[in-house]
Amino acid sequence: MSYCLAIITQSGIVFASDSRTNAGSDMVNTCRKMYTLEKPGERVFVLLTSGGLSLSQSVMTLVQREFDQGSGLATCTTMYEAARHIGTLVRKVADLDREALERDNIPFNVHFILGGQIRGEAPGLYLIYPQGNPLQASEDIPYLQIGEVKYGRPILDRGVKYHQTTLEQATKYALISLDSTMRSNVTVGPPIDCVVYPTDDLKITLCRRFTNKDADLLEIQGQWERSLRRAITELPDISLTGTAPGFQAR
Repeated sequence: MSYCLAIITQSGIVFASDSRTNAGSDMVNTCRKMYTLEKPGERVFVLLTSGGLSLSQSVMTLVQREFDQGSGLATCTTMYEAARHIGTLVRKVADLDREALERDNIPFNVHFILGGQIRGEAPGLYLIYPQGNPLQASEDIPYLQIGEVKYGRPILDRGVKYHQTTLEQATKYALISLDSTMRSNVTVGPPIDCVVYPTDDLKITLCRRFTNKDADLLEIQGQWERSLRRAITELPDISLTGTAPGFQAR
């Protein structure tokens, strides 16, 4: 299982991903799920992946090969075109592998989040489905998630606002969202990879990997739990003086 998310604000985009690929009773494996491609001053892309690891690696092999050769994402003129191109590569891998997988009752399951900026246009953020079609984040829905999304969503729904949330705040929301998911699902785990991209930088300079022993991450986790407990004590008391619901036998 995986959990990856990206938050877009008027100041830029924050990307975060876990690194756990297997969490059995006797084996825990990790693998990066975040990829970056850039031509400083011209274009920057960050991709997050979830689903079948072999499938995402196949797609990323094609993406990286094209980029190194000066084609694919290296020549797209808009972020929408870039998202569509990732979808084309997803379908290409599906043509190669879907039939064999489904013959053994294994679904073709791979999702991507693509974000970044091409010089001359605003930053963009897209989710690409296994069928290859993209969904764009917006001011009304300024974040995208893939993988084990349910545990980390409530904090994003309540807190993230496109015009109000700063990049620093978005980074904290992303880390808390991942921490909430890791606390509730053992198949999502550290290290956590994080990239912060300020609008118009057109290069990646703000990135970090948080291990489970990272002092800053531990402090954020501890303070968040303490803040939650304090908030509960500060809520108004609830009156419970009504009549309990009964059961009337026939």
